[in-house]
Amino acid sequence: MPDISAQVDIPNRALFKAAEVCELTRVQPYVLRSWEAEFPDLGVAKNAGSPRVYRRVDVEQVLRIKHLLLVEGLTLAGARRRLEEQTAPVAADAPIFDELIGRNARERLTAVKRGLQSILELLTPTNDVGEFRLAPPASRSTSRVRAMPAARAKPSRGKPVVVRRRSR
Repeated sequence: MPDISAQVDIPNRALFKAAEVCELTRVQPYVLRSWEAEFPDLGVAKNAGSPRVYRRVDVEQVLRIKHLLLVEGLTLAGARRRLEEQTAPVAADAPIFDELIGRNARERLTAVKRGLQSILELLTPTNDVGEFRLAPPASRSTSRVRAMPAARAKPSRGKPVVVRRRSR
């Protein structure tokens, strides 16, 4: 099979949005979504709140699928079998998420965690009488503020309306 990715100028980026993949490969969005269902390795980050994101490898695979279906005339099942024969399994998603959040994310998270722990140590109570420090609330129930319903008053003619809250 000829190298189809050589015919299409794919930008040198790690990740692509679904609309960009459709534009590069000249495939309609509904076709791309149906191919995602047929080819489970296609695409990354398909969670409810996150957009569909594709790697460069995925764009090349979309081009291969398009070639197999439209040029060679294979069915979806035939194209799936052909791709399984030709390609080795793609590496795990860990490198992709490194690209999404940065390569040194673990070090940054560890530094943030250490900083938060030092702040918590500063805020813990001490037994010294002369020293005062802030402390987290003892339990959730003591720190909750109860909402009071707003008092409804009927507007009177010409007189200002005064709404008073009841004290506890």
